[in-house]
Amino acid sequence: MLTFVSAEPLTVLLGTYTRNGSEGIYATTLDPATGALTEARLVKALTDPEFLALHPNGRIVYALTRDEDGRGGVVALVMDPGTGTLTELNRRTVARGSFCHLAVDPSGRRVIAVSYGGGYTTHWALAPDGRLGPGGNLIEHEGVLGPNADRQEAPHAHSVTISPDGHFAWVADLGLDRVLAFDLTGEVGTLRARPEHDASIAPGAGPRHSTFSPDGQTLYVLNELDGSITVLAYGGTDAVLQPRQHGSILPTGYDGPISSSEIRAHPNGRFLYAAHRGDNTIVTFARDEATGSLTRTGAVATGGRNPRNFALSPDGQWLLCANQDSHNLTVFRVDGETGGLTATGQEIAVPRAVCVLFGLNDSF
Repeated sequence: MLTFVSAEPLTVLLGTYTRNGSEGIYATTLDPATGALTEARLVKALTDPEFLALHPNGRIVYALTRDEDGRGGVVALVMDPGTGTLTELNRRTVARGSFCHLAVDPSGRRVIAVSYGGGYTTHWALAPDGRLGPGGNLIEHEGVLGPNADRQEAPHAHSVTISPDGHFAWVADLGLDRVLAFDLTGEVGTLRARPEHDASIAPGAGPRHSTFSPDGQTLYVLNELDGSITVLAYGGTDAVLQPRQHGSILPTGYDGPISSSEIRAHPNGRFLYAAHRGDNTIVTFARDEATGSLTRTGAVATGGRNPRNFALSPDGQWLLCANQDSHNLTVFRVDGETGGLTATGQEIAVPRAVCVLFGLNDSF
């Protein structure tokens, strides 16, 4: 699989928790030749924009937020192509709880958001200009809870990943040890749960985030509580997820705290990366393109504390890691042959950064 190499600077948006000096969404510019970053600049004042998603047109960003009463909301923002500044189009708020994650379907027809504390999934239709339309009904998660009494005392929807074919949304529920299936093939105003296609994860694993391989044939589920990855083959229109592999991301003999956070596939389909907050590392894997199976190849220190999120540049040359508790964004060069990461020593200050989002190459 080919990846493009960008000659133009890339603007990167950074979601944050608005405390410890943060005021909302920040932006930085990455030099694709050197990996250098410009100083982070505030591009939208917003309360707790902890996760961001990009519309397929590359011009609209959707951000999570909270209102003055703590209720969760989603905001549609249009980007200025010259400066990266974000201007609000509209927003939607729910009556109960707040959100932790969201995604836009590949057709740009709907946005789906999930609530960790509320244990539900919801969605809104999108207008042609990207505005949030009708929706907001809460689909409550139900089922047998996992065995971890402290963390699995209730359903906890933690993330939503949409299959590249746009047929299904897969919601990782940490409390239920399940990845829930939602059918997207009906009318845009509908989101239909398909429990017969849910995927069971190992008891106590605590599914957190997931990602598809670039070819859309394999779903990788990162489990927060036991530091593992579950590999599932995707069956396409029949929505079948077949278990293929389940293994630890932790080094042999590790006995420290366990807290996985983010998982990403390299654009070339040969490598996969997972962040582990227990020892502040990014773990690297080689991926078998024929079977989707993973082999752990190493780990690198993130250069900060609590690596909540990271992202790869569209050309796969760079990895940027947001370290929440040390308030910094660090830069790694990616070896295109081995997938290995090398710290460049370059970093910028970003208060409480918890999400890294690359725009499309010509979006800014």
